[in-house]
Amino acid sequence: MLKQLTTTIALLVCTLSLSQSLTSNQIKQLISSYKSDVRGPYQRIKWFCDDGTEREPKDPCPDKIGGVQHAKYKESLIQLREQNHLFFGDILAAEDQDQFLDKANFYNHLKQYQINKYLYSVDNGWVLRKAQYYRGAFQSEDEEAWGKSFFLDILKDDNFVTSQYYLIRQALKDIPHNGDNNIAQLMRSQSKILSEDLQDFMSLRIKIHGQPDANDIELVKAYFNKNQSKLSLKQKQQFEELIQTMQTFYAPLDFDALINDIKQIDTKNSTYLSIVAFLNQDKNETNVAHLVQDLSNLLYTIRTNILDFKSSEDRLLLLDLTNQLEKTLLIESQNYTTTTLHDNILKINTLACAATGTGLIEHWEYNAIENRLNTPLLEDQLTLNTLNEYLIASRSLVEWSSAMPKAVYNTIIETYTDFEPLAHGFIDDKVRSSIALNLGETVSNLGVFIAKESKIKNDIENLSNSSSVRGLNPGYAKGTLVVVDGNPDKVEVNTNNIYIFERPPSDLKPVAGIFTVSEGNLVSHVQLLARNLGIPNAALSYDNLKELKQLDGQTVFYAVSNKGNVILKKENQMTSQESSLFTAQQQNKNVIEVPTNQIRLDIDNVVNMRDVNATDSGKLCGPKAANLGELKAQFPDHVVEGLIIPFGIFKAHMLQEMNTSTGQTYWDYLNSIFAKAKSMREDNIDETTIENMQLDAFKTLREAIVNMPLKPEFINDIKRQFKVAFKSNLGQVPVFLRSDTNMEDLKEFTGAGLNLTLFNILDEDEILKGIKRVWASPYTERSFKWRQKYLSNPENVYPSILIIPSVDVDYSGVMITKGINQGTDKDLTVAFSLGAGGAVDGQSAETRLITNQTDYLLAPARQLQFIRLPKTGGVKTYATSFNAPILNQKNIDQINKLANSIRKHMGTDQAYDVEFGFKDNNLWLFQIRPFVENKTAKSSEYLQSISPKIDLNQTISLQTTL
Repeated sequence: MLKQLTTTIALLVCTLSLSQSLTSNQIKQLISSYKSDVRGPYQRIKWFCDDGTEREPKDPCPDKIGGVQHAKYKESLIQLREQNHLFFGDILAAEDQDQFLDKANFYNHLKQYQINKYLYSVDNGWVLRKAQYYRGAFQSEDEEAWGKSFFLDILKDDNFVTSQYYLIRQALKDIPHNGDNNIAQLMRSQSKILSEDLQDFMSLRIKIHGQPDANDIELVKAYFNKNQSKLSLKQKQQFEELIQTMQTFYAPLDFDALINDIKQIDTKNSTYLSIVAFLNQDKNETNVAHLVQDLSNLLYTIRTNILDFKSSEDRLLLLDLTNQLEKTLLIESQNYTTTTLHDNILKINTLACAATGTGLIEHWEYNAIENRLNTPLLEDQLTLNTLNEYLIASRSLVEWSSAMPKAVYNTIIETYTDFEPLAHGFIDDKVRSSIALNLGETVSNLGVFIAKESKIKNDIENLSNSSSVRGLNPGYAKGTLVVVDGNPDKVEVNTNNIYIFERPPSDLKPVAGIFTVSEGNLVSHVQLLARNLGIPNAALSYDNLKELKQLDGQTVFYAVSNKGNVILKKENQMTSQESSLFTAQQQNKNVIEVPTNQIRLDIDNVVNMRDVNATDSGKLCGPKAANLGELKAQFPDHVVEGLIIPFGIFKAHMLQEMNTSTGQTYWDYLNSIFAKAKSMREDNIDETTIENMQLDAFKTLREAIVNMPLKPEFINDIKRQFKVAFKSNLGQVPVFLRSDTNMEDLKEFTGAGLNLTLFNILDEDEILKGIKRVWASPYTERSFKWRQKYLSNPENVYPSILIIPSVDVDYSGVMITKGINQGTDKDLTVAFSLGAGGAVDGQSAETRLITNQTDYLLAPARQLQFIRLPKTGGVKTYATSFNAPILNQKNIDQINKLANSIRKHMGTDQAYDVEFGFKDNNLWLFQIRPFVENKTAKSSEYLQSISPKIDLNQTISLQTTL
């Protein structure tokens, strides 16, 4: 197995029986019933003996047998566990430790326990609202004993400790095992509950959540004293509890107690000595900067060397210590102020070390960026260009750190938010309880300084700090702003709206403009389409997203310049120049006509991919097949065999009768849709009505194509050709069916990802049905809406189909033969994910800028699940950790070699978009197409006018005051 996969936990995610699963509404009702029940999700109290028997509360287990007393789960809760794999109100003493860890479902049960803990704190006990007072439901000493036993068991596994370091440390905060609790989460939830009843307390709540420090205690006390007369008895009690929690949280680190704890460690190695030295020396440290640096270094050292401690008892002591150190680090980093550019950069580097030490960043990720962080501190002064490069690197650290909690928990959070929307706040709570919060603030301060020096200024209404917003793709738009805080896949988008997403949906329909918290990756189909069509696209922080909710539903103007600065303002704030951009004349698009003068519709037999080359694109078949045929000739050992169903076969089937009573063919019906649209436009009917008519008609056409009969001579032909090309009968080799139309990869239009690709189909009937599904896919709403923006003759879109055997690649992705956003036209932008179909659907992929000298990690993968392609057909879903890179040096060398060959054979006047993968370190090519950018957006006079003129050679002393 490949080196990078040996450190990856690849686990098949169990599939639950959906036929018996409870619906979201049923689960909501169940939660509501538990909240109102004094016993919550529990049935009654019983003794559970070690021999498997149960006894009544007054009849304890005999001493020679042993046992514990706790509540028994209700049947409805047991049913929910069995049918939906959902776990509420866990009593740890009742749980099997292996089932609780839930390794087969990538620690799903363990993560749900943590989510439950969060929901208890923010929703007055949640399912235990009244059961919190159900005496005997669980015993704290039994829960703690179980928790300690659980951790001592799982910490024996070296691979688990290294691959799941972040998850383990978070679990230690939530699972009782040493009289501990998650005090930071409690502080935030108590302030949140008070702010819901007291609107004028909201500003303090925001401070506690966003920029907490010890002074907050006095601020809360002052508010309490001033408003006591207006508070209810319950609210007074809540304030007293909050103040007590804050005093506990901000209490100084008890160095003497920690020294006594650490003496219990058996292994007295160099790491142990470093801990002892810190505890003895830093207990009197008054220099905050030094203390934060020492804390960060110690956290990093413990994580780096934890496997040197062989006993799980030692590891548990160390990990508990790291959580106590982190709590102090969070407090002191807020007190760590910087006044000069040098101090600011030093603090960023210090917190980057802390982020690695606490598990937010993996070791290999930190090593990949460490030189870019440290180099500026070796100089007395820096150019603006070097500072900008440093800012890009440090912003990356913030994004990687903030993305770790989401990557680890998001799959189960999305399940929970279907029936409990409050669960959505869990990930934000994890980010705010980490060093990512202060790291983000420190990097933001640097961004403000550099923007001021560069004269770059984002002009974004209602945003208190816009320095973290950066443009990804130039363009401008006007439309209704829609802020989507949560899963974007369930949002029905409107072409005329501007959207702010937490992450871009993989099948986004065309929109006027996009902001995203997580940009996915630079080479996903959505990003390429946005780049192609000049759709303004920018990245922002999650805090920015929440602030911009104030503009939700309002008409705004949005622009991203060629230099990446961003404008967002209300419609009534637009200048006359900006308003003039949206006159009828200015809105006219560069309409493209799909060339059909050379199309070969007379060829109605299946073609071997070896018999085509790039010159056949748009004539016999689409560019996927034609270019892959070209690549097969150039790289015979790196391209699979393939078959092509040319345009002519599609057209021949479309000339069959669709309606036998009228004799109308499928082709007649298709053309009638466009003829009717033309007639409606001549009658001045609005475009929305016309579009709705077309979409309804396309739905009818798609269903008809999927059910059309295939010609017997075609079926015989494909069976014969399949055996020749793949040396097996149809139905014995799993294949991909890839739509390949004549509207793709035109000079002005890419069409990336608009039509259907079917993965790893084995069954003969499914392959034949799949052919018709692919033929129907150009008439989906998404495909039609994207292409109608550019095409004057969309009725002349012809799909061919490329059939290639599946390669169960270890990892796959996309290469653009130029730098995107960073780098030059001589560089490569590469994005890869584990398994098949990597990077194209917007996965959080490992993204690199590869140059002639080296490669830069732009982003690590943060995608928990991936798919593999079994020989039996279909896909299997697996999960991974993030503690090793996907690409290795041999892969990067192969990528460079491939790019050089492509440029040599296909020319350097055009950049290319290449899809490929690696199986056992061998490269397999799957697709190549021209990389298309929107030249109009880049050259727009308006966008040029808002782009600042920057002297990148300007030098700045590191002693400059911020």
